[in-house]
Amino acid sequence: MGVIDVTNVSFAYERDLVLENISLTVEKEDFLAIIGPNGGGKSTFLKLILGILKPNNGTVRVLGNEPSKNLSHIGYVPQNTNVNTDFPIKVIEVVMMGHVGGKRPLFGYGEGEIGCAMGALAQVGMEAYADKKIGSLSGGQRQRVMIARALCAHPSILILDEPTASIDVAGQRDIYELLKELSKSVTIIVVSHDISVILEYANKAAHINKTLSYHDISNKEKSFPAHARGEHFCEVELLQMLGSKSSCDTSEREKKWRTKP
Repeated sequence: MGVIDVTNVSFAYERDLVLENISLTVEKEDFLAIIGPNGGGKSTFLKLILGILKPNNGTVRVLGNEPSKNLSHIGYVPQNTNVNTDFPIKVIEVVMMGHVGGKRPLFGYGEGEIGCAMGALAQVGMEAYADKKIGSLSGGQRQRVMIARALCAHPSILILDEPTASIDVAGQRDIYELLKELSKSVTIIVVSHDISVILEYANKAAHINKTLSYHDISNKEKSFPAHARGEHFCEVELLQMLGSKSSCDTSEREKKWRTKP
């Protein structure tokens, strides 16, 4: 049994089949990259893991139970972490929002909770910014703060939906370096379109476009011969590899997406 077990899951919005017979096991301390075209079912897959949706068929288990029974073990960083830059809230206050049931509305947060928040900021390299206004930070810095907020709940699993959207390549690499370090103690699941960047950091990859294809990419030289020769990571190489692992028929839309230069 893995940290997350998805078994023969299908899901449809009314008559629109979004996911078909999906199975996947995520192990402890995996760094799983979830890729695929827009509308392929990636966000729906995350909602099933988070217990927001329930499958029409099959089962989803998080740490052996239904997702709703283990939500306190999951940290979630949504795709849109933009904030009102004029709103006068400090970084430390944003991070403390991650405490699960720990706030006392009349008296604020205790020393232990503040210490936990500062520890989370230290994990993401942002402790020096604790008293800065959240709106004064760059996009990459704000993303680190949102990760710290999720870490405040001491999760076993950290799920991020497009964490590097609207961040430059250097900032993307900073975030993925951070996530790789965190994966030594927390299971990481990332939905991303930054395929050629995230390949360097993830050890597992799943491609979702209604059905799911999966591959272990922990051995980069074996998985990516072009990279082993000193060339850049090639997303076409990955997509072809994932396609070869799938036992399902590939749609025309998927063929076009996979072979796009």
